[in-house]
Amino acid sequence: MAAEMLAQAGCQVILAEAKPSPGRKLLMAGKSGLNLTKDEPSDLFNSRYYEASVHLDPILAAFGNEDVRSWAEELGQELFTGSTGRVFPRAMKASPLLRAWLEKLRNMGVDLRNRWRWTGWNDAGCLFDTPEGTRTVSTDMTVLALGGASWRRLGSDGAWAKTFAEAGIATRPFAPSNAALSIAWSHHMERTFGAPLKQVRLSAGHEEVTGECVVTRNGLEGSAIYALTRPLRAGVPLKIDLMPDWPVDKVSARLAKDHGRSSQSNRIRKALGLPAAKIALLQEAHHPLPRDPEQLAGLIKALEVQHDGLRPLDEAISTAGGVSWDALTPELMLRDRPGTFVCGEMIDWEAPTGGYLITACLATGRWAGTMAGRYAKT
Repeated sequence: MAAEMLAQAGCQVILAEAKPSPGRKLLMAGKSGLNLTKDEPSDLFNSRYYEASVHLDPILAAFGNEDVRSWAEELGQELFTGSTGRVFPRAMKASPLLRAWLEKLRNMGVDLRNRWRWTGWNDAGCLFDTPEGTRTVSTDMTVLALGGASWRRLGSDGAWAKTFAEAGIATRPFAPSNAALSIAWSHHMERTFGAPLKQVRLSAGHEEVTGECVVTRNGLEGSAIYALTRPLRAGVPLKIDLMPDWPVDKVSARLAKDHGRSSQSNRIRKALGLPAAKIALLQEAHHPLPRDPEQLAGLIKALEVQHDGLRPLDEAISTAGGVSWDALTPELMLRDRPGTFVCGEMIDWEAPTGGYLITACLATGRWAGTMAGRYAKT
């Protein structure tokens, strides 16, 4: 996006790509349909970026969720909006959009150089590891879009952060965002691996979400877990309401009915219709279960699940941390390196899944490229 803006401004542009081909993380996002953005009011949309919204507001005002739709359609991609407001290409993949975009850049004269990995600066300019060896490129301005620190195999390894730190540029440590939860299950949970926990309400501290998640070998994952990344990352306990549509007194009353000499699991299944995965989780998190209907109902409505924090950084969908906003001008230029701009996931912001991640990457890339183009003319 930055390259497109610079080319549009009449600049001669080199687009240096570390991997053998560009857009690999975009292609990975396309495997789940390529959720480009979210159809919701701009004030609500912008609030999804938490405290970083104060910095991103003007950037998203210049290129927000409606602009993303127009941009994709101009590249020949027919879009549709799902029932939750998420916007996808009709093709449900990224490759047609990426091909059209790269063709547009080539027609604008952008010089794409694959397998060119940025490694830092010297007095003459930017350093790159290339198939032909180390190269130095002297430029009037540079836009860095080096990614966060998740999905290393796709290029986002965060290695640039050490170079920035050595140069005295303020960064915040990377942390997993939109990540699965790590739980050391007993062997009794093995039969539930892969099973969904549908229609549950999850809470951590003051934050809660209703949705679903999946039991995995390593813990819990899914959109409802991802939405609680921030408090879970801070070590806040996870609580699960296994029957959010039922008040606790209704649950208690059903459990109080005589079910003869049934086992606890059969008693719960018969009284409440809970699926096996929910019953297994209940027994795993609190053993033995109380026979008293009120106590058992209280657990079903607020089951605390012990966890070991989020899964490792490289398994996360996205990352928090990166270049501090204090190190940047409002134009996204490094204060200590005039002429060098940054964008995308390498800046310290995070957001939930749902189109917010791709939108902010596109918007900051467009903003950085536009501002770099203006800088070139000063």
